[in-house]
Amino acid sequence: MSSTATPEQAREHARAQAGTAAEAMPIIPAATYDSPPSGVDASALTWVEIVPGNGYTHKVLARGTRLRLTDVDGAACAHVLLYNADQPWERLNVADTVKVQWNAYLGDRVLLLSDQARVLAGIVADESGRHDALCGIAPRDLPLLHLAAAKHGLTPRDIPPSLSFFQGVRVQPDGSFEIQGSAGPGKSLDLRIELPVIALIVNAPHPLSSDPATPLRIVAWQDRPTTPDNPEWTYSPEGQRAFENTADYLTARGLA
Repeated sequence: MSSTATPEQAREHARAQAGTAAEAMPIIPAATYDSPPSGVDASALTWVEIVPGNGYTHKVLARGTRLRLTDVDGAACAHVLLYNADQPWERLNVADTVKVQWNAYLGDRVLLLSDQARVLAGIVADESGRHDALCGIAPRDLPLLHLAAAKHGLTPRDIPPSLSFFQGVRVQPDGSFEIQGSAGPGKSLDLRIELPVIALIVNAPHPLSSDPATPLRIVAWQDRPTTPDNPEWTYSPEGQRAFENTADYLTARGLA
């Protein structure tokens, strides 16, 4: 007879799993993670998770959160979408992120802009330099974004183009795309969250890559949002205007 053949046996079997851990899963509570980033107290951790290849995750993050993504083995590809957690119709706009900042390539001090000209997050540290704002996610992996979105009441019509981290792409003189691949294992990218956001993350191969995705590590902790004293605020005139739009929105809602 199976060990789960009766309700009592099924209960015993389920309870026996307590304390076991898989290689890829969230650590709850996050403060129990034994390898916090340098200088970060474990009590400040709010999210720690390993996302396997062809996996997805999601989280609501507070304003001022620092979100670190790490390409553990050198072949992760983090497809990321952000939404205003209070008004999810406001979402990441990849086209505006590129054109407003006059830059098709993601890296340090690039802001992730919403369709309302506000800053959802900014890149504040980048060890990789291999990212993509042009190709989006492969159609075969789009259902994973749909699943992540559904956890927050969002539907397929709410899914705009996403950004991809850790697999670089460059435009060639003839207009074609050339994939650069990864910068190698252990490279990290840090985002500073500027509005309360819903973060959807899928770890799946880049559309131009035939390599399977390897694990992605996520570590987030309580930090402080950008202020006019930070160099990111005045890094460019376009970015400053986006930060001012964000501050205006937060002040009017009593959030800053």
